[in-house]
Amino acid sequence: MPAPVVDGHTHLDACGARTPEQVAAAMDRAAAVGVTRVVTVADDLASARWVVQAAQWHPDLYAAVALHPTRADALTDGARREIERLAADPRVVAVGETGLDHYWDAAPHDTQAEAFAWHIDLAKRLGKPVMIHDRDAHDGVLATLRAEGAPDRVIFHCFSGDAAMARECADAGYFLSFAGPVSFRNARELADAARVVPNELLLAETDAPFLTPHPHRGKRNEPYALPYTVRALAELRGQDLVELCDLLRSNAERVYAIAP
Repeated sequence: MPAPVVDGHTHLDACGARTPEQVAAAMDRAAAVGVTRVVTVADDLASARWVVQAAQWHPDLYAAVALHPTRADALTDGARREIERLAADPRVVAVGETGLDHYWDAAPHDTQAEAFAWHIDLAKRLGKPVMIHDRDAHDGVLATLRAEGAPDRVIFHCFSGDAAMARECADAGYFLSFAGPVSFRNARELADAARVVPNELLLAETDAPFLTPHPHRGKRNEPYALPYTVRALAELRGQDLVELCDLLRSNAERVYAIAP
């Protein structure tokens, strides 16, 4: 990248980087292409413990903690206490990923909604952003945010809606984060959505090891692949690449409350 950018959502443990040495190597590979800071995200309780530990290993690595909506039925009282403790760690910059997943249906919808509401409340109590997973559940996610009262900072991780939804989210002040699919040639609705997001609400991520951007679609993803997504965003939005990198970096610093 011609200027530093932040990978706002990845899963380093799922990328195979589990030891301090492996994490350092992944961060070095990212930094070599201008991805200078990374947020690694939990999806279950074991992963939540790991991401908080890993964020202590590298000064440019941060964590996000929650139970993924597909694991909502594991949010017992004990799990809630532990998530609260972990999420309060200074290296944790968001409560997430949480939300609704009506694609896999791995947990009942009412259980997911209850867990989502609890994570929203936790984010508000901690003064941290909530990082949302939304799969085939746009209306439910937006309705829950309205009903519960959204935190000051809301991030739609791997935004998957259309331009109308992007405008609705932007009107509410929500940040929209785009991953590899925005670079796919057949993702026309997502491309249209990316074009209408206000500059101040735009983020980029890898969601590695998933959703590898074009031209490496189908291969294993890692934070060092973020530049492909950033370049795709610059082309779609008609923006100068250096200016877009600066914008994405400053937005990430603002939403995650990390120092420049």
